[in-house]
Amino acid sequence: VALVGIPACIAGLGFTGAGIAAGSIAAKMMSAAAIANGGGVAAGSTVAVLQSIGAAGFSLGAKIGLASSVGSLGA
Repeated sequence: VALVGIPACIAGLGFTGAGIAAGSIAAKMMSAAAIANGGGVAAGSTVAVLQSIGAAGFSLGAKIGLASSVGSLGA
């Protein structure tokens, strides 16, 4: 559930495969991050990581780590 639910929530915020959706929470986050960093969004920032997940999904390592941590919580 988490492997599908989390990316769906991220997309719901406006972080999509086509980029950040105009007028979304993601757009507001990106604007705030750019203002705080003098005009750009820093690599590795929360906005950059969420957009990466929104565009490509979780990496294999992230899927394994998430599945193992969520699986232990369920047990």
